[in-house]
Amino acid sequence: MNKIIQFAKDCYSELRKVVWPTREDVSSSVKVVIVSTLVFAVVLGLVDALLLVGINLVF
Repeated sequence: MNKIIQFAKDCYSELRKVVWPTREDVSSSVKVVIVSTLVFAVVLGLVDALLLVGINLVF
């Protein structure tokens, strides 16, 4: 039981050392992720459509 309590204390002390991001940092990171996901989805959609046209031309 003593080890569990010491582990919890160590976890708490390590979490106090963490430098948490600001709200602006988080929101800008979320914007980058959303935009890059949309761009990647559009590119994959275009590649898929082109491959579908190519396969339909062959068969």
